[in-house]
Amino acid sequence: MANISTVTKFLLLGFSDARELQLVHAVLFLLVYVAALLGNLLIITITTLDHHLHTPMYFFLKNLSFNDLCLISITIPKSIAVSLTNNNSISFLGCASQLFLVVLFAASEFFVLTAMSYDCYAAICSPLRYELIMNKTVCMCMVAASWLIGGLFGVLLSASTFSLTFCGSNTVEQFFCDVPPLLKISCSEVHIAIDVSVAAGFILSAACFIYIILSYIFIFSAVLRMPSSEGRTKAFSTCLPHLTVIIIFLFTGAFVYLKPSDSPSALDLLVSMFYTVVPPTVNPLIYSLRNRDLKAALGRILKGTLPQYRFWDKMSLSMYQ
Repeated sequence: MANISTVTKFLLLGFSDARELQLVHAVLFLLVYVAALLGNLLIITITTLDHHLHTPMYFFLKNLSFNDLCLISITIPKSIAVSLTNNNSISFLGCASQLFLVVLFAASEFFVLTAMSYDCYAAICSPLRYELIMNKTVCMCMVAASWLIGGLFGVLLSASTFSLTFCGSNTVEQFFCDVPPLLKISCSEVHIAIDVSVAAGFILSAACFIYIILSYIFIFSAVLRMPSSEGRTKAFSTCLPHLTVIIIFLFTGAFVYLKPSDSPSALDLLVSMFYTVVPPTVNPLIYSLRNRDLKAALGRILKGTLPQYRFWDKMSLSMYQ
């Protein structure tokens, strides 16, 4: 019988063995993290303080920013610490916790993006019934469902992954703990629970994506019929970036989980950044720099001219039309 030693900790993959490149990586990731931190915190602050933004669109945007903030805070600081200290070890419990939280916030973010597409569809295609469709209770239930689904997949994937046997190599070929690189170093040849969980997640994500595409077909059809060119421009500038984020987020995540297991590590690192690092960083730019309502609200906050706080303002379609 082979001599098997159980793994009690894991070693995360660094971006380079050269000290100079490690420092460059740490500085670049620190800049990215600070930009994502400030951008998402700014959106959360503005949409909380200004009652003009207490509408479904900005309610979902605030939750998206919170998800982005949590998602990037799980992976980037640890990777920066690895480059600065040259200590790439992570405990078994720490790795399990990191995997659970990454799946939780990544899955929750995708379903919040789906809810945002539904909000956009309701606002443009059913404007007369918008306030009835997107009331406060419906919005809160959608966000609660996104957290529930994300937590469910987080528990399923982390529990099924760390119920496997790990022996021999403990080097995770990734800068954070994720399911595919952990499967590579597992001694267990049978992982039915993981396959079922990934398949269920893929089917649910595909169903949401099909719904999003169908929604946008109706949205763009309605937008093209708008008499005002300014209205068309505003609707396209709001919806197209949102659709771009969804496509990048979904397809890079699907590539990581569905790719062949012998893909090169450099490609793994690059693609994984597109669903854990890039969306949390670019979302604040997409949804704030191109949004006149957010810029106007920031101006009111800086001038100290905010009106009285209200939890949920009367809904308005001006953000789309």
